[in-house]
Amino acid sequence: MNADDNIIVAESLVKIYKTKDLEVLALQGLDLTIKRGEVIAIIGNSGSGKSTLLNLIGGLDKPSAGKLTVDGKDLFKMSDKELVDYKIVTVGFLWQNDARNLIPYLSAVENVMLPMLLNNISPCKDKSARALELLDLVDMGGRAKHRLGQLSGGEQQRVAIAVALANSPAVLLADEPTGSVDTRTTGLILELFRKINKELGTTILIVTHDRAISKSVERVVAIRDGKVSSEFVMSHDYADRLKGIEGFSHGEKVELAVLDRAGRIQIPRDLLDKMGTDTNRLHVHLDENGRIILTSPEKISKN
Repeated sequence: MNADDNIIVAESLVKIYKTKDLEVLALQGLDLTIKRGEVIAIIGNSGSGKSTLLNLIGGLDKPSAGKLTVDGKDLFKMSDKELVDYKIVTVGFLWQNDARNLIPYLSAVENVMLPMLLNNISPCKDKSARALELLDLVDMGGRAKHRLGQLSGGEQQRVAIAVALANSPAVLLADEPTGSVDTRTTGLILELFRKINKELGTTILIVTHDRAISKSVERVVAIRDGKVSSEFVMSHDYADRLKGIEGFSHGEKVELAVLDRAGRIQIPRDLLDKMGTDTNRLHVHLDENGRIILTSPEKISKN
């Protein structure tokens, strides 16, 4: 695969937060590659590092060590001015809290136009027409003149998506985009993501706890203790049965353990619990079929 096909590349990414009395290692050498045009969900428990990763990709925070490039831009080498331009043009943000997405005293169309007014890199000549075009894309064209107080929560979220797309970002970053809406609206947002990805080619990165989303994208990355621990990808058999069907794919996924650059893997806790081991050591064996077998030492000694 051509390296240009990768829009986000994180290698041995480290983020350390320091206070006067405390040092927290939020990311511990994370490796992740995301293809251009991919829709991907990032999952993990609270404190796993998934929100930290989103903030680093969005340029809201600076990495401590490692490598991070987005759309060919090295986030370690950016000046403050370049970082501001990056946040305006390269990435779009969709937050769970609408107060971070929208200004209440502006109309829907004015909210969408606002990021364009800040864009000096690739300015849009007809900002009003572009804003109306995006509102039509998210099925809010008929509510363009309405202010936030006149819109439902789901309608506000759709306007927020249009705002995030105002400057045609290469990457849309969505932080719990369905966390404050009902099941029906969740389905509408998922359909919008599919539509945006298909029509605009936008890469979409979703941080979520919502199983409806994690079941509706082809690739899910699980983060644990500041590293990618596993990935869930659609099984080939199921993908074959879905060929020709419009929209997101709903179905079974295969969990894949992820090797880091030193050849280490994180084994899901539930599998270790089922194995019944009481130690931090495992017996590693390569069988005649080329499979790596992990066995509890207690079971080896019993045999």
